[in-house]
Amino acid sequence: MTMPDNNQPYILYAMTASLFSAKVRAYLRFNKVNFIERGAGSQEFRQEIVPKVGRWIIPVLKTPTGELLQDGTDILDYLDKNAANNGSIFPEDPSLKAIAHLFELFGSEGLLRPAMHYRWNFDKQNLAFLKVSFRDCLPPAENQAAADASFEFASGRMRKATEFFGASANNLSDVEASYLEFLALLQSHLNTHAFILGGRPTIADYSLFGPLYAHLGRDPYPLALMQQHAPAVFQWLERMNSPHTIDNHLYEASKGELFASNALPQSLIELMHYIKAEYLAEITAHVAHGNNWLNQHPDIPSGSTGVSEKMSQASLGMAEFEWRGKTIGSTVMIYRFYLLQRLTQHFEQQQSATSQQITEQFAATGLDSLLTLKTQRKVIRQNYKEVWE
Repeated sequence: MTMPDNNQPYILYAMTASLFSAKVRAYLRFNKVNFIERGAGSQEFRQEIVPKVGRWIIPVLKTPTGELLQDGTDILDYLDKNAANNGSIFPEDPSLKAIAHLFELFGSEGLLRPAMHYRWNFDKQNLAFLKVSFRDCLPPAENQAAADASFEFASGRMRKATEFFGASANNLSDVEASYLEFLALLQSHLNTHAFILGGRPTIADYSLFGPLYAHLGRDPYPLALMQQHAPAVFQWLERMNSPHTIDNHLYEASKGELFASNALPQSLIELMHYIKAEYLAEITAHVAHGNNWLNQHPDIPSGSTGVSEKMSQASLGMAEFEWRGKTIGSTVMIYRFYLLQRLTQHFEQQQSATSQQITEQFAATGLDSLLTLKTQRKVIRQNYKEVWE
């Protein structure tokens, strides 16, 4: 492997308001990695990067050696091994690493409902801000009318996606109640702990950071909600998004150490209970839907999604599940299976004594079925896409 030249910066092609870009930017900032960020609406990105990646999608990271990496998860895996850091984002303790992967899945996918709802259903408070934020990803416009038209097209697609993630007119009060419950639990945890798993950020923090910063911690309406109801969560966002140069009482108490897996704080256990109550049914329904879809499409070649290549994330349709006493649906994306596999594969790699410990820990919060939940075919990343192996 060609090691990067520390004198040359990484280049992050992203968007300030992008959920999936946020965790990469936070890692680079927190670990003081030399980088430059360029908007995904720039001529360089559109003319040089998009043709190489094969589609318009962010984030993309160019390394100092010229290698292109796409997808926040793959980028963080690379940086964890190749860039300076303040400790690996993956815990050494196998049981704690399993919990980190649980939060990686939930943070990346389980908060999409409130993230989309609070961004696109509060135009009075958010719209002017979003129009400016979206300039990062849109080509320069000749005049204001053209800029407005470009924003309307881009935002229109996102508004439609809000319902695809399960936030519809008949359940918005449930979405809000669920999110406020989550904020209260996270506030309780971060009021006494610097990060999700202890004294330094892990993949659990970076994955939660995406939606909690890009949508829920920047857009005006949910930002005010967070500052009023969960100030410790907002302070965590600031801590995650800054160079690691300031020690406070939480750092001093933890000395940078992660929790012992046999002595987890009750506040973390309560967050795991929340994931079980709010997300387990959805991901279980998605895997069942995915396996049914695979049974109906047995001849898909390796390296293909089996669906439209134009999709930024391949969707297999909608799956229904029970949530807060109602039957709702959300879009089934292959990418979600890719993230789930990171947990199940980690579990499969453990020796029996360790796997038993992980099983007991997950069973205590009703999440043990996640450890063996999988699609009939593995999902891999190939040519900057998630495809069936």
